[in-house]
Amino acid sequence: MKIAVHVFDGITMFHLAAPLLVFGEVTRLGLANGWTVNTWSAHGLGVRTAEGLLLEDLCGPDVAAEADLLVFPSWPVDLRDPVPELLDVIHGAHRRGAAVAGLCLGAFPVVASGVLDGRSAVTHWEGAEELGRRAPGVEVRSADLYIDHGDVLTSAGTASSLDACLHLVRRHLGSAEAATLARHIVVAPHREGDQAQYIQQPIPQRSGDDRVGEAIEWALSNLDQRLSVDDLAARACMSRRNFVRSFHKVTGTSPARWVLSRRLDHARVLLEKTSRPVGTIAQECGFGSVVTFRQNFVRTFSTTPTSYRGRFGDSGPS
Repeated sequence: MKIAVHVFDGITMFHLAAPLLVFGEVTRLGLANGWTVNTWSAHGLGVRTAEGLLLEDLCGPDVAAEADLLVFPSWPVDLRDPVPELLDVIHGAHRRGAAVAGLCLGAFPVVASGVLDGRSAVTHWEGAEELGRRAPGVEVRSADLYIDHGDVLTSAGTASSLDACLHLVRRHLGSAEAATLARHIVVAPHREGDQAQYIQQPIPQRSGDDRVGEAIEWALSNLDQRLSVDDLAARACMSRRNFVRSFHKVTGTSPARWVLSRRLDHARVLLEKTSRPVGTIAQECGFGSVVTFRQNFVRTFSTTPTSYRGRFGDSGPS
């Protein structure tokens, strides 16, 4: 897969490093063949980062014309309008079937191109109001980490760029490869796109009165069980209301949504690594029926469990 990452004068090193690190490690770790990453500027000239470093040996827009994935990792903080030539690059890439990703403020040129008209987008929460003002035909979700429409992806600020890039690796190569990469760069392997930007404590800390963390660990070991909100609250010895509030503070999402995500994560691993029947996997992951499992899987991943296994499965023994 050919990936083209756009750079400009004033880009911060972190915003640029996120896609370069994640996509570059795919090849370095031997997770896939043929993944190439090129950085390009509007005229192929060097740019100076916000930190004062000069980036040279850049490509020009021609690499964007050949890319399978076009990435805008950020955008100038003055939120200037993109020049028509840049919009043409985005239009051209989208028309020929390339995916387009706008990370953090990089959502601004992507949205300005019109490829998300009538759909939804996310950007850094500080720029969300301005993005909505400029693009009234786009639903701007100010709280999500990232939104993936398949052909176009946008993400929120800074660290969520890593989540979005890992999500793209997961979508193309599978959850096992994405988890391997995440472990290598020492980040959480999977945060849902609709998880809040404002997470105060992303990972439960096992210290003091950590009843929510204990309930989470118990749930992860019992995904085949019912796991209602009341069940988890009882496990934590907390009232339902207090548990839901504390759970959201720890994870950034609701108990029900978190449980569903963990069930689906476990199901993907079983589909990839075992040959167990889909019905057995549905039962082991706590879904009441194969139909319920399939509906939730398709709604979340836009493919059926069987098709997912055909693409990512190892066909190994159960």
